[in-house]
Amino acid sequence: MTEETPGFEEKPDVPSGADDAAETAETPSAEEGSAAPAGDAAQTAGLTAQLDQVRSALGERTADLQRLQAEYQNYRRRVERDRVTVKEIAVAGLLTELLPVLDDIGRARDHGELVGGFKSVAESLETVAAKLGLQQFGKEGEPFDPTIHEALMHSYAPDVTETTCVAILQPGYRIGERTIRPARVAVAEPQPGATPAAKEEKPADEESGGPEEG
Repeated sequence: MTEETPGFEEKPDVPSGADDAAETAETPSAEEGSAAPAGDAAQTAGLTAQLDQVRSALGERTADLQRLQAEYQNYRRRVERDRVTVKEIAVAGLLTELLPVLDDIGRARDHGELVGGFKSVAESLETVAAKLGLQQFGKEGEPFDPTIHEALMHSYAPDVTETTCVAILQPGYRIGERTIRPARVAVAEPQPGATPAAKEEKPADEESGGPEEG
């Protein structure tokens, strides 16, 4: 019969170093604790740099968009201005060709020949021309302006104080501010030497022969 030795308990065989490994796993080292905050800081710095890049790219794209919008607005204004100019040129060319007809209508009216069906047609033509912006100018008695008048005849008159249109030979026409034909006029200038010099008044003493001697 086998006798057991009191005071000794059998323990399972444990490989050497296992206890040390367990302690190491349970207790984090000081190096791992210090590495974690450093990694967060690096990650934050990277995200900040990326955010700065995105902001810079967004600013560039915004500036490009604003520049394109400004160029587009300038383009639209230029196209609209060119469209209006082309229209004005076309209308002016058409009405310029009609000016001799309007002159004939005016002469017929002055001679009392604008009657019957011809009168109705003539007035309709003048109405259409007015709707297209044609305006007639030039009146007798207005001062001569070389920018809108063309002087075909010249004379002197004692009753004018400046160069004046005394007769309208052909009326002028304009469209808006554009003159398509100046008014052809006869002008008169003041008569040379027509204005007498003002008579000087003599002192009363000279008229009475001077002071009387006492």
